[in-house]
Amino acid sequence: MNGFATLIGNLSGWLWGFPLIALLFGTHIFLTFRLGFIQRHMGTGIRLSVQKDPDAVGDVSQFSALATALAATIGTGNIVGVATAISLGGPGAVLWSWLTGVFGISTKYAEALLAVKYRVVTEDGTMAGGCMYIWEHALGRKWVGAVFAVFTGIAAFGIGCMVQANSVSSMVQETFHVERWVTGLVFAFLTAMVILGGIRKIAMVCNFLVPFMAATYAAGCLLLLLLGWSTVGDTILLIVREAFSIRAVGGGLAGAGIMGAMRYGIARGLFSNESGMGSAPIVAAAARTRNPVRQALVSSTGTFWDTVVICALTGIVLVNSGLWKEGLEGASLTRGAFAQLSVAGPFFLTLGLVTFAFSTTLGWSYYGEKAIEYLWGKRAITPYRMTLVLFVFVGSIFSLHLVWDLADIFNGLMAIPNLIAVLLLSPVVVAETRKYMVEGRLDDPGEEPRRV
Repeated sequence: MNGFATLIGNLSGWLWGFPLIALLFGTHIFLTFRLGFIQRHMGTGIRLSVQKDPDAVGDVSQFSALATALAATIGTGNIVGVATAISLGGPGAVLWSWLTGVFGISTKYAEALLAVKYRVVTEDGTMAGGCMYIWEHALGRKWVGAVFAVFTGIAAFGIGCMVQANSVSSMVQETFHVERWVTGLVFAFLTAMVILGGIRKIAMVCNFLVPFMAATYAAGCLLLLLLGWSTVGDTILLIVREAFSIRAVGGGLAGAGIMGAMRYGIARGLFSNESGMGSAPIVAAAARTRNPVRQALVSSTGTFWDTVVICALTGIVLVNSGLWKEGLEGASLTRGAFAQLSVAGPFFLTLGLVTFAFSTTLGWSYYGEKAIEYLWGKRAITPYRMTLVLFVFVGSIFSLHLVWDLADIFNGLMAIPNLIAVLLLSPVVVAETRKYMVEGRLDDPGEEPRRV
């Protein structure tokens, strides 16, 4: 097992080398300028996300699609992922993670727009879309879409199940001394109760869970920052300085200066907000929306809330605690920081982590099943759901580094075909944006989705 873990760690390090980092971050920057800094329309996206449009075509409301996507993105990446990035890449990883979110808004916008534009209506009348359909119907390469679907179906076991269950079981064991397998069984049971109901059941739970969990966790972070207010300014300066440092920071860190900060910051940023990975567009395609641009604006707000707000708060809290210097990593680092709030701290953290992880598992179960549906049809969905529930339990007892390395590998493998598709179709994204936004036709209906 140790040899396998070493192999996976080496593979993850190779995959997340400079080429993939350049492709991911380069795409974010390219689309930001190509779309005239679409980030400036966040206010419009937030407004559209809470509007009801019963006449629009789709399976769930725009808010439900956003809530499901946020459920999948606001997860352990915001808590344990940020802590892991700091442990391995130093405080500077926080800034790279944050920048990945800021510029990643444009990529999330572009991939959601394409997902809605090229979505299809299946035989039972439900919507289906995402990178696999974009490669098939827009680029004429169905085999690439199938490869992406395979990566997505497998990735759901890692990022959607094993990482979430592992983080929760570790936190519950350290805080309440409950055996990991017990937490894994409970987590698996609750997951099965929801995902067997399909997208509408998942969306219903996420509509309630996402606003509650985000507000509760943010309140805990703000309380910690108020307690340590005297050092917050120095902490922010440290984060910025170390993000561009050519030397590695001391204190038991594995980071190697700027490359270590970039590698772990961007990788964990992608893990957290999923901009460029091609996952969130799968649920964006199910949204009731008049045209692709409206849902693209709504989807892009997910990256804003996830990384620009939640991850930034977590990163500043963890670095400000000073505990990263002692070599703590993952859930242990986050738990130590929140312990400064005495009784309330562990409550905020445990509640936040459990709800974040549970909602992420729900969102990713939908991503995975839509990928499996693309490959083998609807008959494969139920067996896939049951296998996913099993992996929730398995993930609760695996080692931290192995689980995260596996998740990083499949995140990267998903990102490559998705980013290539977005770049190839960037002229389409620009044309659609100009058509509906620049010309003031945001309320106009778009094209009817094709039937398959």
